[in-house]
Formats: sequence, C-alpha cells, structure tokens
Amino acid sequence: MHEVPPPTSTSTSTSTPAPAPGPSSSAVPAEPLSHGLKQRHLTMLGLGGVIGAGLFVGSGAGIAVAGPAIVVSYLIAGALAMLVMRMLGEMSAAMPASGSFSVHAERALGRWAGFSVGWLYWFLLVVVLAVEATAAAQIAHGWVPGIEPWAWVLLFMVVFTAANLTAVKNFGEFEFWFASLKVGAIVVFLVLGLLAVFGWLPDTDPVGMTNLTGQGGFLPNGWGGVVSGVLTVVFAFGGLEVVTIAAAETDDPARAVGRAVRSAVVRILFFYVGSMLVIVTVLPWTAQQAGLSPYVKVLDAIGVPSAGQIMNIVVFVALLSALNANLYGSSRMIFSLAERGEAPRGLLKVSGGGSRESTGGVPRRAVLASVAFGFVSVLLNLLWPDTVFLYMLNSVGAVLLFVWALIAASQLRLRARLEQEAPEALSLRMWCFPYLTWVTLAGLFGVLLLMLTDEAARPQVLWSAGATALVLLVAVGRQWRERRGSAVADR
Repeated sequence: MHEVPPPTSTSTSTSTPAPAPGPSSSAVPAEPLSHGLKQRHLTMLGLGGVIGAGLFVGSGAGIAVAGPAIVVSYLIAGALAMLVMRMLGEMSAAMPASGSFSVHAERALGRWAGFSVGWLYWFLLVVVLAVEATAAAQIAHGWVPGIEPWAWVLLFMVVFTAANLTAVKNFGEFEFWFASLKVGAIVVFLVLGLLAVFGWLPDTDPVGMTNLTGQGGFLPNGWGGVVSGVLTVVFAFGGLEVVTIAAAETDDPARAVGRAVRSAVVRILFFYVGSMLVIVTVLPWTAQQAGLSPYVKVLDAIGVPSAGQIMNIVVFVALLSALNANLYGSSRMIFSLAERGEAPRGLLKVSGGGSRESTGGVPRRAVLASVAFGFVSVLLNLLWPDTVFLYMLNSVGAVLLFVWALIAASQLRLRARLEQEAPEALSLRMWCFPYLTWVTLAGLFGVLLLMLTDEAARPQVLWSAGATALVLLVAVGRQWRERRGSAVADR
C-alpha cells in the first residue's frame, strides 16, 4: 500500500483519483487524513453507532405489532445487518478508504455506482442529523424550558462541529464515552430485568415465562406480525457502516476494521435481542405502546425511581452520539467523493499542523459543507416538519436498504477478483461466499417489496426510489458527458 505523505500546510491536498475498477485496485493509496483513532474508539463506535433512540423508544412500535415475537423480528433484521457488515468488513479490511463502500462500489461496478451510493449516503446522514438534533433539543427544552429548542440545536451543532474540526481523536473520545454510557445503561437494564424475571429483586415475585405465552401466545399476530416487526426495526441497525469509514483513520486499518466488525455485530445482536427478550418477559406485550419507551415501562414496573428521567438522559446521549457520528461520517464520505472527482475539489483541503496524529489531516471544508446542509435540514424540520422536511425524510427512508444492496453487489464482484489476484488481502472473509451474499440480497429486496405492500412504509420506498433514480440519472449523465468529451478530444 502506497503511503501519501501528510500535508505540511493548510493548502489543498493533492489526491490520486481512484484507479479503475479491477483487482489491482486493492492497493489503495493511504488517505491524507489523521490516524488519530484507536482500536477502542473503533470498537465502541461499532457498538454505540446503532444503539440509539430507535432501540430505546422506537422498539415499542415493533412490540405493538409483533408481540413477544419481536425477538424473532430482531433476529432476522440483525442477521441481515450482520451479513452486510461482514461483507463490508471483508472489503474494508482488504481496501481501507475513508469512502468505504462508495469506493468499493466504484471499483466493483463503475464510477456511476460509487457516485450514486456516496451521495445517497451523504444525503441520508445530513437529513437524519436534523431529526437527531431536533429530538435532542426537545428533550433539553423539557429540562430547561427557558431556552428555546432552536437555541439548543444551535448549541449542539456548534459543539460537535468544533469537535469534528479539530483532531479526529476528539470525535473518537466523544463517541467512546457516549457509547460507553449507552452500553452501560443496557447492561444495567439487562441485569435488573433478569433479576425481576427470577424474582430476586426486593418485594417482587418471579415473573417466569407467563408473558411470553399469554395474551395470544408467542405469535399473537402470526408470522405477519413478525414480518411487520422486521419492517419496523430493520432501520435501527443503520449506523454500523461508519465503523468502516472511520477505520481509514487508524494506524492499522485492515486489522482495526476486522476486529471492530467481528466484535460489534455479535455484541449488538446480544444487546438488541437480549433487551427485547427481557422486555417481553417482564411485561405483557399488550402493555407497550408505539411512541413510548418500553424500557421506561419495564423500569417503572420493577420499581426503579425516576425511570422516565433516567431514560430521557440515556436517549439524549444516544441522540447526541448519533449526531456526532453522522457529522463525522458525512464529512468523510463527501471528502472521499471529492478525492475521486465526484464532488467539488475545494472540499479536499485538510488541516495541517505537520503531524497527522495531532491536529492535522482533518477535512475541515468537508465538515463545514456537511454541517451547513445539516443546518438547512434542521431549519426545514423546525419550519415545515409536516411538508418539506417530511418529503426529504421520506426520500431517504429506504436509502439504507439500497446502500446495503450495493454493498452486497460490490462484494460479489470484488471477492472474486481478490481471490484471483490478492488472496493475502482477505484477512476477513464473508461466510459461505457467494451463497450468503445472494441470500442477503434476496432478503433486502424482500424487505423492499414488503414495504411496498405496507401502507405506512410505501411512501418511503417510492420517495427513496425517486431520489435514487435522480442520483443515478446525474451519475450516468456525468459519465456520458465525460466519454463524449474524450471522444471529441481524440478526433
């Protein structure tokens, strides 16, 4: 792997365009970015990246439609996410890059694929960033009513922009402690839940398995409820991808991403599925309501004082953690696009400082570009939450599934090439290749088809398909113009 020397000043860095797709592209040039992230940062980013409000609050909607079988829904959705991450980990360990799956898609399928998946993912992150900032501001406003939500949003954006503009280790430290708090909260919850199940808490009787078999049984709404549960919870696993983006800023990207992927997917399945099993065992599933945290319900039931406020703090931290991670991921994705000529080259400017381990190698313009669009999204969310911003949110609603599908398609192509020309680069391998890759693709398309049949989810698929088609049209148009220009120049 050829090393690109770090910039010695704040001048725009020169970067080599990504080589044409092919096996030789496994020799990926190193990024002119900092190497300030440590293994502990990456591991906790993998754990904390997907433990957010979708789990702590959104899981109530899944329980309401699937009952105790929500455990099966999480197993199915978690298995899909785990397979996608294994594929992504394989490619990222062999070819680490700040653009991660966007770079892989370009090398496997062509520039149109790298352009499309990169811009779609960037758009997804900056739109979701607005949701997280607004939700965190509402919680903070409840604690301090004298400060308006818009002021809280401004404060959050300024703090995390500042953290991302300095050394990358600041981002890593923020995420490490945020993730540690979330993981710690789930561990405490699991311990208390198990004690309640066995009646080992003061003034409690053993719960047993009654709630798993009562109120209509384990499958009160049949397998249709399980499928509806999958549609509700699958997007809660979005965020794992940032691990492979961040791996490019570690000292040993290939080893770091391999360890992070191996540990994160198993532990996340444990936390998600374990939490759901405790929730539906301690309380009847009929006690849960969409929009209300099932964690609060359980903690109230077992007598934990101020359970609502405790979970508010945890959700608040989870939202800020996701905001921080999304700002980081979006800035690195658009920086990678600029490296390959798919975004304005002015975004390539990185901070200097003479040492990539200190304050150098931070793509500050890419950070500012991402946060600027994030601010626009926040304003749209505050001013027109039910019209303009709702359309934007719907337009990214199913983008994660499109991204995952392109990751699987890229892995199908790149794995075969790597096995022929650089088998030593495959330090982390996808299981049962290519069969599980095809199974994953079928599962993703199955989820999309099921969303089309669901009245609530259908607008997300249609709007997301429209946004994807628009980006693909731009990508194909750019490629056609470049080929036409080359043909004219050759005459």
